Amino acid sequence: MRYLLALDQGTTSSRALLFTLAGEVVGMARREFGQHYPAPGLVEHDPEEIWETQAWAAREVLRQAGVDPGAVVALGITNQRETTLVWDRATGRPFHRAIVWQDRRTAPLCEALRGRGLEPLFRERTGLLLDPYFSGTKLLWLLENVPGLRAKGERGEALFGTVDTWLLWRLTGGRVHATDPTNASRTLLFNLHTLSWDGELLDLLGIPRAMLPEVRPSDGEFGEALGELFGAPIPIRGVLGDQQAALFGQAALLAGEGKCTYGTGAFLLLNTGEKPVPSQRGLLTTVAWQLGGRATYALEGSIFVAGAAVQWLKEVGLLGEEGEVEALAGGVADTGGVYLVPAFTGLGAPYWDPYARGAILGLTRGTTKAHLARAALEGVAFLVAEVAEAMAGEAGLPLRELRVDGGMAGNDLFLQIQADLLGRGVARPRVTETTALGAALMAGVGAGVLDLEGVRGAWGLGARFLPRMPEERRQALWRGWRRAVERALGFAREGA
Repeated sequence: MRYLLALDQGTTSSRALLFTLAGEVVGMARREFGQHYPAPGLVEHDPEEIWETQAWAAREVLRQAGVDPGAVVALGITNQRETTLVWDRATGRPFHRAIVWQDRRTAPLCEALRGRGLEPLFRERTGLLLDPYFSGTKLLWLLENVPGLRAKGERGEALFGTVDTWLLWRLTGGRVHATDPTNASRTLLFNLHTLSWDGELLDLLGIPRAMLPEVRPSDGEFGEALGELFGAPIPIRGVLGDQQAALFGQAALLAGEGKCTYGTGAFLLLNTGEKPVPSQRGLLTTVAWQLGGRATYALEGSIFVAGAAVQWLKEVGLLGEEGEVEALAGGVADTGGVYLVPAFTGLGAPYWDPYARGAILGLTRGTTKAHLARAALEGVAFLVAEVAEAMAGEAGLPLRELRVDGGMAGNDLFLQIQADLLGRGVARPRVTETTALGAALMAGVGAGVLDLEGVRGAWGLGARFLPRMPEERRQALWRGWRRAVERALGFAREGA
């Protein structure tokens, strides 16, 4: 037997999964690590803890599965994307804790750049908004706040990387300082059109080019994991940011194919083919992957609240456990005219209204907690459908079907609601570990043991949900939803 090893480095834990070449899960190991909150709005990780937990998980999954490391033909990495690290080239010692993608400390820097009228330039070159979410302003903050870092960076003595780059550096004993376009395209420094670091943007942010990693194709050669780490050297042949890895793991390889990952929030990606599609509706343009010399692009949209809506139902006492929501919501045929807009932290695409707030409308004396539970599921499904429609419209591509994964994808009732409101099929794969699977499959392609037909073959259907709601009923629900959203928009501003 030959195997593929995926390192799945996330925001709260490091995981390692072992797969067969056919995409079947052989084993999984996971270890959580600490979250540091030095001040409100600031989120940090210990880079050494990221490395130690990830290395432990890789060793542990091999041990548990009883697999000789020599049987692993390739290793792939997938990771939390925008988290930013800097370390010493000579010693490997981090200069600062990692600044996590959730961290908002660079909001003033972003505001200053917008004030200079630079957002259209960054938008055109990188496909991104000027937002603290992305790595570039995090790196600028470190250069301005860590004593001596800028001078070291200009001399090439201090290195920058996202989490994939940090893991590659440690896995190879400092021999490889590299990233791939999916991670590079989340930095505000990478030109989507030339697939290279953008000199003008580097100058505008004052980022020394000597700090930046080499950008290699997602299926490129990234060196070997040292033999002393796992018992034998393992070729590293795939690197993908987490959401792009899920798109690849869902085998959404053609333009018009897309996926949604339901976590606390929801991430949608639509494959748009070989040309980046600019967005006028607040979607992000990003690299889906680069195979050899050819890039595939995607549109990305975020829903702030998905699983968090179910968590809220539990917190207010409508559910005992989150897993009860399907049975409770399934106890009624519809919401009884109730709409729940889950804008607890504002609304993202296509509204982009930070002042929107959650709202429940249509309550009557006949409303029960079952109606509220079903309305919460519908509210998430409406938001996802709106982003999916915006993506398809901007890309000029009909969405073939929506492939889904993540926690809420285990809820059959919710997926039927999603299909009905979207008006398209929803497909749940047999293997739902799509992020890790995508990294493993990319490594298999890079190692030459898989081709794209093999990637398609590794995706197996678990369940498909087809729309069955009459069109007249669907349109009536959408009209009610739009009225409900209108009442939620701007609420915090109006009440200030």
